[in-house]
Amino acid sequence: MSTDTDELRTRPGPAALRRRRPRHVMRIAVAVVVTVGAAVVALPDLLGLDQTSPFAQVVAFRHWALLGVAVLALLVALPRSGRPLAVGLLAVVLVGTTMVAPRLVASAPPTEGRPLTVLTVNTHFGEGDPAAVAELISTHRPDAVAIAEAGDTFLGKLAPLVADLGYDAHVSNPGAVDVLSNVMLLAEGLGDVRVSTGSDTTLFPYLEATGGGLGELRFVAFHAISPSKIKLENWVTDLQLLSRWCAGPTPAIVAGDLNATLDHSALRAGMAGCSDAGEQRGSGLTPTWSPNPATRPFGPQIDHVLATEGIGAETFSVHFVPASDHSAVLTRMRIPG
Repeated sequence: MSTDTDELRTRPGPAALRRRRPRHVMRIAVAVVVTVGAAVVALPDLLGLDQTSPFAQVVAFRHWALLGVAVLALLVALPRSGRPLAVGLLAVVLVGTTMVAPRLVASAPPTEGRPLTVLTVNTHFGEGDPAAVAELISTHRPDAVAIAEAGDTFLGKLAPLVADLGYDAHVSNPGAVDVLSNVMLLAEGLGDVRVSTGSDTTLFPYLEATGGGLGELRFVAFHAISPSKIKLENWVTDLQLLSRWCAGPTPAIVAGDLNATLDHSALRAGMAGCSDAGEQRGSGLTPTWSPNPATRPFGPQIDHVLATEGIGAETFSVHFVPASDHSAVLTRMRIPG
C-alpha cells in the first residue's frame, strides 16, 4: 500500500502536465524556426533563393556553413531539451553533405585519348604577377591558356616572358582596360586554329578557338560577371551562355573565372552536359579565390575548367599567383579520338 502511495505522489499532476506542455511546444517551435533558418543559409538553392542577394554570395561557402550547423547541432544536443533542434539541424547537414561530398571523391582518371593541358587564371584587373604566370606556362607547357581580366597591357608584360615558348596570343577586347578583356594563348603546335570573339556576355567578351589541332573541339576562354547585388540578373544570363557549349553539338572545353561554385543552381543549369575538372579529380572544393591571400584556404572555387561528355580530367592542381585574388587552375584533359 505504501509503495502505491509513493508512486502516486511522484507522478506529475494535471497542473504540472499543463505547465510542461507549453514548454514542449515552445521547444518544437524553436527547433522548426532555427532549422528553417539553417536551411536558408546552407541550402538556399534548394529553396529557390540562391539567385537573390545575399544568398547568391552565401551559398558559395556552403561547406563552411554546413560545418557550422553541424557544430551547433552537437552543442544543442547535449541537454535533452535541445534534441529536437539537433535532429532538425542534422537533417540540414545530411542533405547538404550529399550535395558537397561527391566533389571530394575522385573518379577513375582517363588513360586514353589525346592530352590537352589547360591553364586558366584571373589576373585581378591585370595586376597579377606576369612572371608567375610565365613560370607556370614555362614549367607545364599548357596547350591552351585562358587569362581573365587581361588585355593588351597585361599581354604586353607577359609576351616577352614566353616569347621563346611558341604561343599565339589573342585578345578579346583590344584597346580596352585589362579588366574588360580575356587573353587566350594557344601553343603553335596546334596549327591553324581559328579564333573568334563573342560579345554577348555582360562585360567580358570571350574567345572561342576551334580547328587545326583542336579538330572539332571548341576551346573557350570565358569570364562571367560576379553576382554582386546590382548585377544578379546579368550574372545568371552570363552563366546561361555556357549551355551553347555544354549542350552544343560538338565537344568543348570552357575555362575561366565563372564567378560561381557548383553550389550555385545557375551554374549547374548552364553547365548541364559538362563536367567539372576539379570535381572529377576529387578537388571540387579546392579554393581558387579570396580577396586576401591569408584567407585563400577558406575561399570558394569559382575558377573552373568544364568539359563536355567523354572528355576527362587526368590531373588537376591550383597554383598561387602573387598580386591576384585568384589562383591559377591547371588541368590535363584527355580527349577521345
